[in-house]
Formats: sequence, structure tokens, C-alpha cells
Amino acid sequence: MKKFLLGAALIGCALATKAQDTVKKASNLTITGYAELYYGFDFNRPVDNNRPGFVYSHNRHNEVNLNLGFIKANYDNGTVRANLALMAGTYANANLAAEQGVLKNVFEANAGFKLSKTANLWVDGGIFASHIGFESAISKDCWVLTRNISSENTPYYESGAKLTYITNDGKLTLTGLYLNGWQRINRQNGNSKPAGGLQVYYKPTDKITLNYSNYLGTEGADTVRVRRFYHNFYGIFQITNAFGLTAGFDYGTQQKEKGSDETNHIISPVAIARYQFAGKWAVAGRVEYYQDKDGAIIATGTPNGFRTTGYSLNLDYAPVSNALIRLEGKVYDSKDDIFVKQGSLVNTNPLITASFAVSF
Repeated sequence: MKKFLLGAALIGCALATKAQDTVKKASNLTITGYAELYYGFDFNRPVDNNRPGFVYSHNRHNEVNLNLGFIKANYDNGTVRANLALMAGTYANANLAAEQGVLKNVFEANAGFKLSKTANLWVDGGIFASHIGFESAISKDCWVLTRNISSENTPYYESGAKLTYITNDGKLTLTGLYLNGWQRINRQNGNSKPAGGLQVYYKPTDKITLNYSNYLGTEGADTVRVRRFYHNFYGIFQITNAFGLTAGFDYGTQQKEKGSDETNHIISPVAIARYQFAGKWAVAGRVEYYQDKDGAIIATGTPNGFRTTGYSLNLDYAPVSNALIRLEGKVYDSKDDIFVKQGSLVNTNPLITASFAVSF
């Protein structure tokens, strides 16, 4: 009898240990998801129901649609990590139009491993979110419903490899990137030159975030390729628990032609103020300016090029912690008549957008 009880106890311990190992292994894998529905009304009433060409998120007029929905698996055991997220929505249709086949539906697909047992040093490769800008494709994580012009016209995603170092206190993150190009999964046909970038992310306190990112690469086939050098600066300041400010400035240059010392310039400052006036309610306002006189990124063919100011006012209601209902009014005001309204060119573009986003 004693032998039987001892054997049963040993079997029980073995099963308990196995169950604990199973739970531990399962805890390394996390499944999450996100879905954002939206309705946008462009008062210029585009005939094809598409917003202007420099808009990629929430870009459909007068229809209820899915901007972005994805399901994501994340694995991290402290030494090896990986992410895989598949998506659908008008964001994917607009932003990944140049990609091939099933790549159009890849939001993230990357894997990495830790290089040091003592230092927080990682190398990752694959498809991952851009290192440029403070507004991502996930609208729920941004202070304003729609993206600013500079966020729309810098990479949302990148592919290649990156080396990341985080200090032990978590305040400083340094990243070096080897990339396939400017928002590209596959390198541009005829272009043999890789691209790269750096990111310095510093968070001295819970209320202050400072960031500098850059990108250096070439655009076009080798025979005509021109060099692009882009810089992104931003700071996020949580002045009080309820009130915060974000300020950003982008500056980019691009050769006028291969071998030339002359460059085109892109300038874009942006500022956002957000105030949470009640537990579930917040309001935010944004002012932005984007100047690309020579059409390096946004071409217009007009005398002054793309020189546009944007104004946004946003209202948020969070019924529960993982859901957000938003309403935004926005107007673009351009130096030249670059917007189409009922067959005529005008210099303004007002619109209103509503969205409902859920994460799980």
C-alpha cells in the first residue's frame, strides 16, 4: 500500500510539473487583435470616393469601411522572440499597393534573438513597424483619429534587420537598421543599394519622451537613383495627468538628379495638444504644415508645389478600456489649388471622420 501511495505521489508530482511547464510555455505566447471601423465624409466629394493621393489611412469617402483589422501572435521567452500579424482593410489596400501577393496582408512578420546574457541587446529581422514618427497605423494608440501628413508620407512599415540596445533602467533605446528601402518589403526593381537608419529613443521620466530617427537610402533604379536623407524629431510631454503636448519636426533632402549636389527639401512641423476632461472623455487639437515645393515625395505639378497646412479637432469617448469611439473634423489649406471639387481645382479640403476601434 505504501509503495502504491508513493508511486501515485510521484506520478502526481510529474503531472503537476508537466502542467506547470505547459502553462509556462503558453505564457510566452500572446494572441492579440485589433479592428477599426470608420466613416469619412470629404466635403469636396471625390467622384471615385478616394481621398487625395497623399492620404493612405481612412482614405475612403462616404462609406463605412474597415481601416485596419489584424490578428497578431507574439512569442517571447526572454532569449528568442517573434511576431506575426495578418491584416485587412483600406489601410492595407492603400499602403501596400506596391507589394506582391500575400505580402499585401502582412502587418508584421519578424523574429529576433538576444545577443547577450547580461545586456538587453537584440537583433531582429523581417517586417516590422517603422522607426520614424510618433503616429502609427493603429489609430487607437494615437492622440488624433487620422494621421498627420508627415506620418502618412513616411514609412508605416519597413523590412530588413535591426540591432536594438536598451539600457538596464529602460530609459534609453538605441536602434540601427539595415533596410530594403523606403516603406518596402521587397527592394525596388533595378535598385541594388540597401538603405539604413538610426533611432535614439529617450524617456527620462514617465512624463517625457524624446526621439530622433533618420533614414538614408536611394530612390529609383540604379541608372537614375537619387539619394534621400530624412530626419524626424519629436517630443511627448505629459504636463499633467490630464493634459499633454506632442511636438514634432521632420526635415528631408533628396537629390534633384543622380550625381547632383543640388537637393530638394521637405519640411514638416506638427503640434498636438490633448486634454482628458473626464474619465472616459478627451479632446485633442492638431496643427501641422508640410512643404515639398519640388515634389520629392508629394508631387502636385503646381508653381508652389505641395505647401499645405492642416487643422484637426478630435473628440474621444472610451466606453471601456479596450474600445474607443472618435469623431474628428479636419481641414487642409494649400498654397496652390491642388484639391478637386466638383470638377474644379480648389485650395481647401474639409472633412469629417468617425471611428470605432476595439483591441483585444
